[in-house]
Amino acid sequence: MKRQIVHIDDKKCNGCGLCIPNCAEGALQMIDGKARLVSDLMCDGLGACLGHCPEGAITIEEREAEPYNEAKVMELMVKQGKNTVIAHLRHLKEHNEHDLMKEGVTYLINNQSKLDFSVQEVVQQVKNPGGHHHAHGGGCPGSQAIAFKKDADQEEVSSASQPSALRQWPVQLHLINPAASYFQGSDLLIAADCTAFAMGDFHSNWLKNKSLVIACPKLDTRTEVYIEKLTALIETSRVNTVTVLIMEVPCCGGLLHMVKTAQQAASRKVPVRKVVVGLQGDILSDEWI
Repeated sequence: MKRQIVHIDDKKCNGCGLCIPNCAEGALQMIDGKARLVSDLMCDGLGACLGHCPEGAITIEEREAEPYNEAKVMELMVKQGKNTVIAHLRHLKEHNEHDLMKEGVTYLINNQSKLDFSVQEVVQQVKNPGGHHHAHGGGCPGSQAIAFKKDADQEEVSSASQPSALRQWPVQLHLINPAASYFQGSDLLIAADCTAFAMGDFHSNWLKNKSLVIACPKLDTRTEVYIEKLTALIETSRVNTVTVLIMEVPCCGGLLHMVKTAQQAASRKVPVRKVVVGLQGDILSDEWI
């Protein structure tokens, strides 16, 4: 029996992760830098994730998907590699589909000679939630908890109060008015929400003498309005330059995509600077695009 189900184009997927939190069934996961459908069983085919892909990589296709056949699904999973297989089996386990999980493992055992990974290792990582693998269940790799150790000299700070470089209010992209006077002809900083907390010199080196908007491409809703406002900032407010400050995690890339889309929609072009920030505030890349 045929039914509708999600299809992800690997070539178009840029790993931004925007689709992940919008799949209520948890059928999508970020694996090896790509969004993957890890279980046909959990995909309802309604396409709640479709509108959240900035690259148009997600479509709905009609194919044989019922009655559910774990062996056929696993045959597809193994082609995508060990990490996808682990994520799929863990997905079944988390939804108490133990019989299906056993069927999947049985398929792997029976086809071990054709696989380029150890079935035993896969089973161990599925059974051990603390085991190391690259499947970030249910969300962007940026949601992984990490504690940073700082040297004593790094923790020494000046006792003098550091002045704020903020020149306007509001700053959240949903709330700003693109026609506000402080945007006119300004150098615009578009910062992902987390950047200001990661960077010790955010105000002094990045915000100083710039207008500001902030946004989170993963958690914010109704982001289609963002493109309209960014286009207006370029077109109507005629900002001088745009600096896009994003974190290194894949989901942050959606913010840069919005800026590029707005740039294409506007009749005038402005220089766009892309700055990628590491989790501890270091600059990983800085380039004009």
